[in-house]
Amino acid sequence: MPGAVFSINLRRGVLLVSLTCFFMAACQPQAGPATPAATPVPSAEATLARPTAVNTARPVESATPDATPVLDLALPLTRTKTAAISPTATPLPDPLRFVFPTPRPAPVSVWRPAGYPVPWAPTPFDHFYFARPIAADQINWPLQDYRYGGDFLEDVIHTGVDIPAPLETSILAVGPGKVIWAGYGLYRGYYDETDPYGIAVAVQHDFGWQGQKLFSVYGHMSQAAVIVGQHVESGDVIGKVGETGKVTGPHLHFEVRVGENGYFSTLNPELWLVPPQGWGVLAGRVMDTNHQLVEKQDIIVTSVENSQNWFARTYGSGVVGSDPYYQENMVIGDLPAGLYRIRIGYAGMNFEKKIEIHPGAVNYFYFYGVDGFQIGLPPLPTPNLAGTSFTPTGP
Repeated sequence: MPGAVFSINLRRGVLLVSLTCFFMAACQPQAGPATPAATPVPSAEATLARPTAVNTARPVESATPDATPVLDLALPLTRTKTAAISPTATPLPDPLRFVFPTPRPAPVSVWRPAGYPVPWAPTPFDHFYFARPIAADQINWPLQDYRYGGDFLEDVIHTGVDIPAPLETSILAVGPGKVIWAGYGLYRGYYDETDPYGIAVAVQHDFGWQGQKLFSVYGHMSQAAVIVGQHVESGDVIGKVGETGKVTGPHLHFEVRVGENGYFSTLNPELWLVPPQGWGVLAGRVMDTNHQLVEKQDIIVTSVENSQNWFARTYGSGVVGSDPYYQENMVIGDLPAGLYRIRIGYAGMNFEKKIEIHPGAVNYFYFYGVDGFQIGLPPLPTPNLAGTSFTPTGP
């Protein structure tokens, strides 16, 4: 019996060892095909000629690309008005992976130097006529996610800029003028507490531009501190920040209107609010290869010095307008002078161009779809725009 027991135990031991070896082999990683290396996202940019006519106040910069393209797109050496050139590669998902959370945190740099004295017009085509509607000791620059021309609430195109501020922050007149509206009903033209602007103030200024009247609009107030017919000076308190009207939180909605005090008469306020001293503004005209404006195109602008990013999106169609000279469809204000990279994801490709931001001025670029970027100011305008100036409009 002891020998039989020993034999049985021996067989059980052999079976246990065999099963253990089987399961250990089954748990080992299985060999498979090697993971392919990630394919780098291509970038492309054409070498473009400068405009034939330019603003002599600031010569056009060279449009030589910063890097040799890796895609053979057979792009022309000079931009011509020929048929669109289609990419030879299969379109890829947006290589820049634009993400626009709502809202973003405040920019890294929250300090701003004092603004240039107003009116500030470094060229005959600029019109930085207005001071900031929020004091310099507060955040007084527009939210990146709510710039002019964007669509945010039920696809309504934004006709101004939004400046974040705590409730009851003082709102200041951006220039001298007469109050022509104070209270509810600005959009509809009569008293209505459901008006999207909420409590608002509109000021007709004592000066104009291009022989046209200028107006500034301040919306979503908690209260107005002025009455219709009252004359105000730059820096006078005209109301308090609130959240009346169609809002998602307390802020100031600010507009610039030209010609008449109407919803369809706005221009981009970031081309009218004076920049901080030593800082500049970037504007651009973003088009496809057939030179048609591209709507709602995401753009990233990155400081070469510290890698800080600024974000913008080209205007949607409808109620917003472009400056008569710049003909822009995107603007980013309050950029410290220096070197930047503009990045656009278009047709499944990355496009990138360096641009220098000059202080106190509008800096400009074109984008022509797969033909890439061109840096430089627009051509000289027609004679009736050449003599633009800060002009009084009378009482």
